[in-house]
Amino acid sequence: MSEVEGASDQLNEVSLDENQKPAPENVENFPSNSPEYLCVTIGATVPTGFEQTAADEVREKLGSQSRISKDRGKIYFDISVESLSKVHGLRSVDNLFVVVQEFRDYQFKETKEDVLKDFEDLAGKLPWSDPLKVWKINTNFKKKKTRRKKLTQQNSISKEKVNDGQGDMGAEKQITNHTVEEVLENQDDTIGETPILAYSKKIYEIPSAIEEEKGVNESPTEETESQTLRFRVTCNRAGENHSFTSNEAARDFGGAVQDYFKWKADMTNFDVEVLLNVHNNEIVVGIALTEESLHRRNITHFGPTTLRSTLAYGMLRLCSPQPTDIIVDPMCGTGAIPIEGAAEWPNCYHIAGDNNPLAVKRAANNILSLLTKSQAKESKAVWGLPIDAIQWDICNLPLRTGSVDIIVTDMPFGKRIGSKKKNWNLYPSCLQEMSRVCRPGTGRAVLLTQDRKCFAKALSRMGHVWRKVHTVWVNIGGLHAAVYLLKRTGQEFIHPSELEHEKGTP
Repeated sequence: MSEVEGASDQLNEVSLDENQKPAPENVENFPSNSPEYLCVTIGATVPTGFEQTAADEVREKLGSQSRISKDRGKIYFDISVESLSKVHGLRSVDNLFVVVQEFRDYQFKETKEDVLKDFEDLAGKLPWSDPLKVWKINTNFKKKKTRRKKLTQQNSISKEKVNDGQGDMGAEKQITNHTVEEVLENQDDTIGETPILAYSKKIYEIPSAIEEEKGVNESPTEETESQTLRFRVTCNRAGENHSFTSNEAARDFGGAVQDYFKWKADMTNFDVEVLLNVHNNEIVVGIALTEESLHRRNITHFGPTTLRSTLAYGMLRLCSPQPTDIIVDPMCGTGAIPIEGAAEWPNCYHIAGDNNPLAVKRAANNILSLLTKSQAKESKAVWGLPIDAIQWDICNLPLRTGSVDIIVTDMPFGKRIGSKKKNWNLYPSCLQEMSRVCRPGTGRAVLLTQDRKCFAKALSRMGHVWRKVHTVWVNIGGLHAAVYLLKRTGQEFIHPSELEHEKGTP
């Protein structure tokens, strides 16, 4: 059964009987009209600078037009609920949320007290019903997917016991590896999101609060008092003209939500996360659909400068990979770029290389994790992936001249890796060697760096072999960096020593 069919099954299981006794595991707690045709607005956070890339992916894979937010790093698009599983398959988005309501030109009062009072009043006026229903469908879908994953893993372990004869040791080893992978994938370093308040609520009080909107008020039963659903509020604020802080907005808005639904605080073990996004005069209230950022989907072994998978996807997409292309990351680190490439463009061949043996080891382990994940997904043996990891010298690559179609890499910023001083020698040497191995006329390169001054100087010396086509400005952990798309000119590579020899010949 496909994921789309699975999501459709979730919809078919929904009961629309509002008088039915609430049950925490069923979607009918959140009544809505015609769930099969329910359309909602989804918000997605994406790497800053790659908003248009994400919008293009949404159009291609979901057939929906996206609106890019004034607040950089966010897009919004409308979908039907039956497409919810496809949304989780997008490669360019970090986090997803369903929009409760959006105010594009919110008029703030002059005093802080009046603004915070408006936030309190806002909680009881929002249309919670459909977004809460979508959240529940999304939760059931994730539970079903998790059960399927665990069942597949158990089957794989059982097969290994029989085929490999390793007994309990083999199973224990695989379980241990999975546990480490889960722990690493659940680590999140999202910047700019501050969880302020968290609330838990009684399950039976969800429908009663929604029914109060419709003028129906039912008293809760004591039988379900022990059943709780945890909740928290996260506030993200951008802009200098606000009289309030993120903490104050989340505190007062969250308190009003607590009074509306009769919820209680739970700072860490929450089930539902309400988002209050404030950007200048734009306010968006939403409910989170992802527990951790989707950018950690491929990496299990992290390094000091591991690149987000979503950013790696955006960089690869910039150079439009074609089937049979050879794509090289000469400074791969943990292998985020080539691993993302192998997952999304399997008809290309991807090479991950680095001069640091520890980095190459991490990349190899991440490739192995991707292979294991592919085997579990396909429920059968996957004999290999179009990717390899090699230790080499970036300035002396063991590749033939003109043999590479695409080069995509995250160059050292000179912060955590290397230094600004070393970059003045490293960057020119890198560009020269890349021009040698890259195919003249059709080759291209996508290079990420924060050391823009050094890169611009090095590129100016290589104008005869590299032509800058496009620049994307991105934010990497608070650092203002740039992604450069370069096109290889048609000029054949001539080694500098040969040029000097020709100059010296009478």
